[in-house]
Amino acid sequence: MDVGKIIAIFEISIEVVLDDDVNVKIGDILEVADNPNYQFEIIEVTGTSATCISLNSTRGLKKGSVVRKKADSLEMEYSDAILGRLFDSYGNVIDDKNITSIAKRPINNKTISLKDLNVDANFLWTGIKVIDFFAPMQKGFKMGLLGGAGVGKTVLIKELIHNLYMESKIKAVFVGVGERTREGKELYDEVVASNLLDNMVMVFGQMSKNPVMRSKSIETGILAAEYLRDEKKEDVLLFVDNIYRYIQAKSEIAMELKEMLIENGYPSNTMNTVSNVEERISSTEDGSITSFQAIYIPADDYNDDAVQNIVSYMDGQIVLDRKIAELGLYPAIDVFKSTSRLIDKDKIGERHFHLVEEVLRYLTRYQELEEIIAVLGIDELSDNDKNIFHRSRKLRYYFSQPLHVSEQFTNIPGEYVKIEDVLNDVENILNGTYDNVDEDKFLFIGKYNG
Repeated sequence: MDVGKIIAIFEISIEVVLDDDVNVKIGDILEVADNPNYQFEIIEVTGTSATCISLNSTRGLKKGSVVRKKADSLEMEYSDAILGRLFDSYGNVIDDKNITSIAKRPINNKTISLKDLNVDANFLWTGIKVIDFFAPMQKGFKMGLLGGAGVGKTVLIKELIHNLYMESKIKAVFVGVGERTREGKELYDEVVASNLLDNMVMVFGQMSKNPVMRSKSIETGILAAEYLRDEKKEDVLLFVDNIYRYIQAKSEIAMELKEMLIENGYPSNTMNTVSNVEERISSTEDGSITSFQAIYIPADDYNDDAVQNIVSYMDGQIVLDRKIAELGLYPAIDVFKSTSRLIDKDKIGERHFHLVEEVLRYLTRYQELEEIIAVLGIDELSDNDKNIFHRSRKLRYYFSQPLHVSEQFTNIPGEYVKIEDVLNDVENILNGTYDNVDEDKFLFIGKYNG
């Protein structure tokens, strides 16, 4: 059905003058009548005109082109046919394989109701020592992965996918939001090589695409996770790399539409934008969505407005630090800034809680002692401080770990370490059981085998 003609064309948006008695609404998808490759989503209807954002490039588009309504909204396949497949941000398959549609659903699905929410769940151990010890998780958690460029966020996501599937066979959805095409291809190849693809859904909105496509990828990925949770009644892992790029894409769209921007160039409705996404990532009695959301920190500014809005929805955060990466310790996680709301003696138990407190106390004192040693030398320390210094170095080395996804680069086999082994090793280091063991023996190991 024809609905009107294009009267203005901008970089990523158009204006359409509507025909009389045409009934269209926000979210409807329009297309050019004589060239369906040009498609648009209505974002505002005022009187006899509609403002639309272009789903693809507007290059070559002409004023006066007749547009017609294509669909009520963007839709994606909502069946088992999504497993093992690659999709673009609009729910179209991009892996050159045919798909037989069984059912479709709009990607902007509604959030679940309050009565359906489930906030109690079992622990979800990752097998990564530093995460399970300092930032433990349970099913249904939202965990933020914070860090600047080049500190290992994507490598950590790959390891989490590997470990959690191998240990519990939980299906996963990976969403690439505004990341490099090369990184997406590398991840895809690794997933195929690990025989994980058949139990995954992958959605990509690459950095090279326009901001509309980048912003839609996360909604498409969440719909895939909702299918596994609601229809298959399963627990599912949702990996988002990178949630900050979603806000960035929304900012670019707002700028194009000449909306009022607030400090740092973000739209005034940023909080609502984040809420619309995060409220869909929830758990029910039948299934859970556990999300790991990489959060790029612009200029390493953790007080950035968008970053703070996203972090407010997290149940915990894992912070990667460039200074730790420069020491050659991976995963390069800052244990002082990484945390989880499960760090409570009533939730993780008194033993685990006490060990976390004691390790942080040791490492804090270690930083103070480093400054003293730099000036006076280690011989000026008391015996107690010498013990703290040496044991802290062993602890710092111990929380490095060989990763499965980096085996080909390090030639060190990756290891999955159970939390009980971590607690035993940490306790033995603190108690002085390993005082006579050289600290290098704790570097890039799984559990300590003596």
